[in-house]
Amino acid sequence: MAKIYDALRQAEQERRRQTGAEEAPRALAPPVEWEPVGHVVAPSRLPLWKRVFRRRPAAAAVGADFNKRRIALLQPDSFVAEQYRTLRGRIDALAAQRPVRTLAVTSPLPGEGKTTACINLASVTALSLGRRVLLVDCDLRRPQVHQSLGLRPDAGLAEVLTDRVGLDQAVVKVEGINLEVLGVRAKPENPSELLGSERMKELVQELAQRYDRVILDTPAALGLPDAKAVAELCDGVVLVARASETPQADLEAVLDLVDRRRVIGVVLNGVDQRGGRYGYAS
Repeated sequence: MAKIYDALRQAEQERRRQTGAEEAPRALAPPVEWEPVGHVVAPSRLPLWKRVFRRRPAAAAVGADFNKRRIALLQPDSFVAEQYRTLRGRIDALAAQRPVRTLAVTSPLPGEGKTTACINLASVTALSLGRRVLLVDCDLRRPQVHQSLGLRPDAGLAEVLTDRVGLDQAVVKVEGINLEVLGVRAKPENPSELLGSERMKELVQELAQRYDRVILDTPAALGLPDAKAVAELCDGVVLVARASETPQADLEAVLDLVDRRRVIGVVLNGVDQRGGRYGYAS
C-alpha cells in the first residue's frame, strides 16, 4: 500500500480515537499508484473518484512560533533542514523534465504547516549557488511570511497588483541569504478578485522571467477561491497535509479543486519519526 495513503489512513483513525467519535469507520478509497520521492510524493495517477465533502471546523490559531518556520536558516545542519533539502532536490529533478519555475504551495485548511514548508523550502532553495529565489505571500487575509522572517515591507503584493508601487519597491531581501520576499503590507477588501485578476497573471509571468524559482504561499484551498486562482497561474502545485489532523476527504477535495495536471506532489507534515515512518516535521 502506498505510503501516503497508509499514513493518512492511520492519521484519520488516530484523529477519531482522540475525538472519541462513535461513527462507523468510513471506507477509504482504494490506494493510488504513488511514486515516493523523499518527502514529496509525486502522483503517477491521481484519484478520479469524487466524494461528498463535509467541512470540518477551522483549525485553532497556532501560536507565533517563528523559529520553527525558519529552522532551515537557524539550524541548517538539523535533520529537518536536511529533509527540506531533499524536497528541493526532488523538485529540481522534476524541473529537469518539465518547467517548475513557479510553484504554488497550499493545504486543505489552515494550520497544516503550509507557510512553514514555504519558508523553509524557499530558504534551502536560495542556498543553491547562483540561483535567484522569490517567496511570495499570497495570503492577503492572514499574511505570515514577513512576520516569520522578521521583515517590515513598505509595500506588498496588493500595492503591486493595484499599480500603487513597482515590483522593485515591494520586494525585500532576506539578510544573509540570496532570498527575496514579496510580502503583504496592506490587506485589500477584494483579495480574491486581485489574485484572480489579469494583473496577477502578468505578475507571475514577470516573476518567472526574473527568478529561477518562485514559491507562492497561498491561503488554504477549501472555502476560498484564492488558492485555486493562484495555482492556475503556476507551473506546479504542492499540497501540504498534516498527519493525525488532515482527513483523507479534505485532501481529495483539494485534488478535485485544483488542476490535477499541475499537482507535482503531496507533503505529509508532522509525522512522528519514532513511528518508523518518514515525514516532514514542522
